[in-house]
Amino acid sequence: MSVTLINPAGLPKVDLYRQVSVATGSKMVFIAGQVARDADGGKVGEGDLAAQVEQCYLNVATALAGVGATFDDVVKLTVYFVDTNPDLMPRFLEGVARASAKLGITPQAPLTGIGVAMLAEPDMLVEVEATAVLD
Repeated sequence: MSVTLINPAGLPKVDLYRQVSVATGSKMVFIAGQVARDADGGKVGEGDLAAQVEQCYLNVATALAGVGATFDDVVKLTVYFVDTNPDLMPRFLEGVARASAKLGITPQAPLTGIGVAMLAEPDMLVEVEATAVLD
């Protein structure tokens, strides 16, 4: 499988991700939204956006590994935020950086952030879903 991530001319360059993902492969993988829960379902990072983002990304990595994939196979991420206050972006980036360091990755797939009124449980601040393509 091959994923090419690009920032086409005429679109803003974003450091966190690339604007376009071109994938060739034969199997699409859709990862359900991952929240800040550990393998036993325990809460992680209650009230701490960075800790919750980190756990979400770690859970996405675990889900990907379960089907023989990695973040290199991810073609799209969607992040749902309960609080869309722009002042929280550094906490989001901190969580991504911490997960990336633990996983040894640099996730750059196209990313869409969506503000929502609530997630499945009141303590959840963020949820991350992924789409990947495999051979």
